Amino acid sequence: MENIQMLLKQGAVGKPCASIVAVGDKVKRGQLIATPTGLGANVHSSVSGEVIDITEDRIIIKPDDEQSKDYVKIPEEITDPLEMIKYAGIIGQGGAGFPTFIKIYNGKENKPVLDHGYILVNASECEPGLAHNIAQIDADPETLLRGIHYLMDIAGADKGIIAIKKKHRETIEKLDALLKDDPAIERHLLPDIYPMGEERAVVRECLGIELEPSQLPSAANAVVINSETVYSCAKAVEDRKPLIDKNITVRGMIKGGSEAHVFMDVPVGRSVQALIDEAGGFDERGYGEVIMGGSFTGKATTLDAPITKATGAILVTRPFRDLHGAKVGILVCACGGNLERMQDLVKKYNGTECHVCYCKQAAEMPNGTRKCERPGNCPGQVKNNLEFKKAGCEYIIIGNCSDCSNTVMASGPKMGLKVMHMTDLAMMAVGHPLYRTLRVSKKVDQDLNVVDNPEDNETVE
Repeated sequence: MENIQMLLKQGAVGKPCASIVAVGDKVKRGQLIATPTGLGANVHSSVSGEVIDITEDRIIIKPDDEQSKDYVKIPEEITDPLEMIKYAGIIGQGGAGFPTFIKIYNGKENKPVLDHGYILVNASECEPGLAHNIAQIDADPETLLRGIHYLMDIAGADKGIIAIKKKHRETIEKLDALLKDDPAIERHLLPDIYPMGEERAVVRECLGIELEPSQLPSAANAVVINSETVYSCAKAVEDRKPLIDKNITVRGMIKGGSEAHVFMDVPVGRSVQALIDEAGGFDERGYGEVIMGGSFTGKATTLDAPITKATGAILVTRPFRDLHGAKVGILVCACGGNLERMQDLVKKYNGTECHVCYCKQAAEMPNGTRKCERPGNCPGQVKNNLEFKKAGCEYIIIGNCSDCSNTVMASGPKMGLKVMHMTDLAMMAVGHPLYRTLRVSKKVDQDLNVVDNPEDNETVE
């Protein structure tokens, strides 16, 4: 095994942790090696080995030749489930990586965060092409339900709702067989469009409450938790296991085809290159870029980069086409890549940035980021397309959600604008329809006994 790089900041939010080990120390798998200096979560070693370097942002460990699945357990004196989850260093495993113990309990006021509210489990596997969340639920639905009950007890919820896309019929049937004996938990079916896993979209779909961009799910008396995070909480409580392993989807321009390679319980800190090699290595036809995370919200990464507790996928895209300097307009959507990411893509396509527009629902937040006002329900883009045309753009590259892409396509091509989506090369590589014209309903019949529309499992054409 290659050297393991344990980042001191595992999620996108918070501050780096401080190392509590030194170079030359021998560490064991599961051993606490770094603690928070502010907003953050404990970091534990994912392998047994020797600390060979400590930098500003990571602890590098040379693994022992022989590795065991055993681990240093959460100390026996910690018996409270919330404290177990806190000690385990659990963060959100499907997004920005916010510390879970803060999300489910108000430490300042020493009380649950909810008033007889809801734990909403995001099992949507929101980003297209990913498969590890559903694979975990399909293999072990019982642990998911136990994990939901632990979180309900801590957070003060009376109800749990599992939000899952309707297309995962076999997994849903397994859940339904268990839920008939568990009245505290139900499931809600989602359409197969992006971004049904966004927190406010989950709240809207499950509870019928429309939140403002600045509002958290707590404003709807709810907490949204990724399904993999629920499993990690259950393992912390039942097995006293720290968060040291991650489930990963590796997919794209990989030898052997475009099917998803799902790796379960991968030690955090392993490199992108190692996982691509285990999936079969790069396709001989070449590739464009390697994305860590989903095709919408992930970013281009290097092969030596380590996976974190929040890493969902490694996607290897098709090679970039050469636009030979053509003028490209950039349409930035809060549901996809930010301006910097979109500008990087224009350069990789060998295009010339011509004009920038923002989706009118991409509300700017005080910290400079943008959030969609109504994720998944988008207004028209005629005004932006007119701006691109006036600016002399030949192409436009968009990062929009399913519905927003649909509104771009309603007028852009008629104006002579050639539309590219930021996910195109990843979608081609994984065999997924491109994001262009929406073909499925945004409403889903919750009765699985109805006859399916054969197009229900396709997002866009």
